[in-house]
Amino acid sequence: MGSEGGGGTSTFVIKWINFLTTLIALGVIGFGIWMSSHTDGCRKSLTFPVLGLGAIILVISLIGLVGAWKNNSILLWIYLILLCLILVAILIFTVLAFIVTNNGSGHRVAGLRYKEYQLQDYSSWFLKELNNSHNWKDLKACLVKSKDCANLSKKYKTLKKYKAAKLTPIEAGCCRPPSECEYPAVNASYYDLSYHPASSNRDCKLYKNSKTTKCYNCDSCKAGVAQYMKTEWRVVAIFNVFLFVVLSIVYFVGCCARRNAASSYSKS
Repeated sequence: MGSEGGGGTSTFVIKWINFLTTLIALGVIGFGIWMSSHTDGCRKSLTFPVLGLGAIILVISLIGLVGAWKNNSILLWIYLILLCLILVAILIFTVLAFIVTNNGSGHRVAGLRYKEYQLQDYSSWFLKELNNSHNWKDLKACLVKSKDCANLSKKYKTLKKYKAAKLTPIEAGCCRPPSECEYPAVNASYYDLSYHPASSNRDCKLYKNSKTTKCYNCDSCKAGVAQYMKTEWRVVAIFNVFLFVVLSIVYFVGCCARRNAASSYSKS
């Protein structure tokens, strides 16, 4: 009787542990949907992996639920092995994310409420990915399509409002020339380029007022994208730390319950 009670209790624990894992999976999917709704089409690179992770955890938890419900030891072992693999993958990604996003920060410029960014400040991984001509061609086309720069003149109808604006890293890097060029701003979307640039920075000559050109070929634009990606990766990395801790607890409780169940059945 004691063995049956122990096995029943362990099975009960496994059922509830897998129910908790299902809720966690739905939470991860919800987080991915939230991220997707707060980014445009160009910057959804992290939302799909998050949604995918949530879907995988959901499938694993359903395997565990069926295994516990049917008292199928094979399914329970598959559940625990897959959950262990997920924990290892989350740990590796989180460590790499913190390493990749460790470098890079903006530079304050007198008279501006926002920072300017320089590509060389970021990690070698960002440099490799953003300097890849194929990758940047696709990103640039998406940035032009997103109309971040084209909408500046609608957001800031006067030069005074534009100069007092707190631009995003992408707006600051892709929609305007670096401040060191010292081109006078006529409005939020047009600079007087008749002046000889005060800096030798190649971005000064690459900038054009054309809606399809702007500073999309500039290193400052790539740096703005790198800063945006760094911020997004940090959010996901911090979320993954929380997820790793919770899933680790679920995994170890599940292992203990599975071991107790196996021990109980072997004694019965």
